[in-house]
Amino acid sequence: MSRHDSPTNAAQSGDLVTLDGTRLTVKEQRRQSFAWQLYDVGNSAFQAVIVTFVFATYLASDLFLDPAAVAAGQADPNDPIYLAAQAGSQQVISGLSLAAAIIVAVLAPALGRSTDGSGRRKFYLVIFSGVTIAAMLVMFFVYPEAKLLAFGALLLAIGTVFSELAMVSYNAMLSQVATKENVGRVSGTGWGLGYIASIVLLLVVLVLFIQDFNGDAPGSGLFATPSGADGAALNIRLTVVVSAIWFAGFLLPVIFRVPEAPRHPDVPKVTLAQAYVSLWRTIVRLWRTDRKLLQFFVSSAIFRDGLGAIFAWGAVLAAQVYGFSSSEVIYFAVVANLVAGLGTLFAGRLDDRIGPKPVIIAALVSMLIAGTVLMFTSNDKIVFWVIASILCLFVGPVQTASRTYLSRATPAGHEGELFGLYATTGRAAGWISNLLYFTFISWLMVPKAGVWGILLTLAIGLVVMLTVPAKPKVTDLQAT
Repeated sequence: MSRHDSPTNAAQSGDLVTLDGTRLTVKEQRRQSFAWQLYDVGNSAFQAVIVTFVFATYLASDLFLDPAAVAAGQADPNDPIYLAAQAGSQQVISGLSLAAAIIVAVLAPALGRSTDGSGRRKFYLVIFSGVTIAAMLVMFFVYPEAKLLAFGALLLAIGTVFSELAMVSYNAMLSQVATKENVGRVSGTGWGLGYIASIVLLLVVLVLFIQDFNGDAPGSGLFATPSGADGAALNIRLTVVVSAIWFAGFLLPVIFRVPEAPRHPDVPKVTLAQAYVSLWRTIVRLWRTDRKLLQFFVSSAIFRDGLGAIFAWGAVLAAQVYGFSSSEVIYFAVVANLVAGLGTLFAGRLDDRIGPKPVIIAALVSMLIAGTVLMFTSNDKIVFWVIASILCLFVGPVQTASRTYLSRATPAGHEGELFGLYATTGRAAGWISNLLYFTFISWLMVPKAGVWGILLTLAIGLVVMLTVPAKPKVTDLQAT
């Protein structure tokens, strides 16, 4: 294989040229892109099990509260002592999560810039993923005791930081495994496989460790694994271990199949400190020469925050407003990931035909319509199932099309730099939906009112996105 062959020569030889200029055979490009996509399958273990539906929920449960406060809550759910204990638990978890978000916002762009052209992109992906997996394994020792709440929340924050940093390298690698003609399909399939993997893994741990098959008998899951305080929550702790093994297993294809990114002698090597200076110059350069790309960064940061809020608050609304049981929430998680995955797989192919911007616009408009309908319909479970599924159908398409839009605009050798900035702008806007959600709840004083905050976030992102060109040009960063 040779590098930086012209597309014409590659076409004549039957080979393909990736976005970063690598010449590959069709067969090898498919192998490498599939190995790259399998990382989404592995990372789904951290996102679905640790961050969203199992471990974080475990930390926020009564198992980590003072027994006296729990007893008070069992007698009266509105007991001030119990409510204060719950609030204190949330403060610990959310405070460390906020610290993690700040660390990622500070480190991601500079780290991405410092690795560009160094030939160590995959190296950092593996290192950061390894730290994430290690944090997951240590979570096994987070027993259901109030004194271990901070330790568990710290592990969650550490995993979040290194998972996000790994994603900077992972997203930058898209240019190594995709061509201009199939980047939408490659990216969309990766997102889709991630959603499908979440479904499979959630069902596996549900059957093995979480679902109550024993009635009044102790233990949970197929093997009656000890659960709850009396069983030291072994079922949850084993779920985390299985998820870590899952992540590690699907990391291997990237290690062995996708080659390390090539060195770019024309991209100056910089230290982490110098990377901040370079990053500022990049922003200034974009402001002067490509403000539309900066508008894309702003737009995507806002609507991606809204997308995250849908999953973050969906389970809460299902339980509080629509009366879902704990098992029904898990079942909803499975369906939500299924429809999101199917929508992403379809959108990836549509992206290659019509471009990423129309996909993003159509998906955001559809979500705004569905969300508005949700606000004016009854609080029946069937209504939530239908409309929430429609919302989830369009989440994945927005995410993957946003990633491909940036890939199409990124010059070779600057992938880490721009995807680091992509991660940082997303983190910088991470407060918008939470603020609006809280504002509408405080104003209208009903739990469902927070949805208006999510819809407003999506609408703001949509308005900014309308001003972005449909076909992004490859931006010029050579002068930075």
